[in-house]
Amino acid sequence: MPRYVFGPVPSRRLGLSLGIDLLPPKTCSFDCLYCEVGRTTLKLSEPQPLVPVAEVLAEARSILETATTDVITLAGSGEPTLHSGIGEVIAGLRDLSLKPVVLLTNGSLFWREEVVHRVLAADVIMPTLCSAYPETFARIHRPHPDITLDKVIRGIRSLRHAYAGRLAVEVVLLAGINDTPQEIEALKGVLDELRADAVYLNTVARPPSDPTARAVAREKLKAVRTFLGESAEMVVSKPLAAGSGKGLSAVEVLIEMIKRRPLRLMDVCSSLGLTKDAAEALIRGFEVKGLIRSRKQSGEVYYTSTEDDGR
Repeated sequence: MPRYVFGPVPSRRLGLSLGIDLLPPKTCSFDCLYCEVGRTTLKLSEPQPLVPVAEVLAEARSILETATTDVITLAGSGEPTLHSGIGEVIAGLRDLSLKPVVLLTNGSLFWREEVVHRVLAADVIMPTLCSAYPETFARIHRPHPDITLDKVIRGIRSLRHAYAGRLAVEVVLLAGINDTPQEIEALKGVLDELRADAVYLNTVARPPSDPTARAVAREKLKAVRTFLGESAEMVVSKPLAAGSGKGLSAVEVLIEMIKRRPLRLMDVCSSLGLTKDAAEALIRGFEVKGLIRSRKQSGEVYYTSTEDDGR
């Protein structure tokens, strides 16, 4: 069973995404309130060779021979730029496939010049920026002590100057925390300066690591999108092609997906190319075995790994 490659999984931003996980769970520079992966257990700010690059690329090569995917995404159990070999991974993935390589990042390490240099070959880089106020930044992200909001903004600015690919900044809004007019106006000033190709406006959708992270109403998201300007768009689900789980058994794919992110029944159907009845039967079997459990979030049922219960 693959250790570092998972999916393809449904992504509300990218379609079908083959995930590359460069980290032991859960290793990150942040411990975000809204994180769907769970609480950070190892908080770092210094990049390290966390998993073997050769093994990552060998797994990717094997799965890409049969899997159907729209993009290859560096994401997973924490902050990908914490892996000091991320540049080698990106280069290796570009050799293996013509599919776009996407980096999902919290943007916390681009103040390090070497980190910027390592990621320049990615097709799309998507850093997160949720506030222009240090107090709100600290409340939402609970960062490593070495990381400040000033460093994050300075780092993303450096990336923008050096990077020729598509830069899309993700903004995660949390009700009662960073969704006030003052917060949005200050954030717009920073976003305008960064000149990102796109701003993806998001909120809590899957069960967060902290219950104080609450979703912002859709009507309010629409108003914020209008205020932020033409480059802003709300994140919405994309239709997904069936049969994306080729190359592994449905059991293996489902286990690996749910370990890394909560999934709805429709996500399981889309990712594995299963009928609703077949997906329900598979999920019931895992529930009986105690491998997964259900949680409700925003009126929908999500399935999560029981491995998270011990974190």
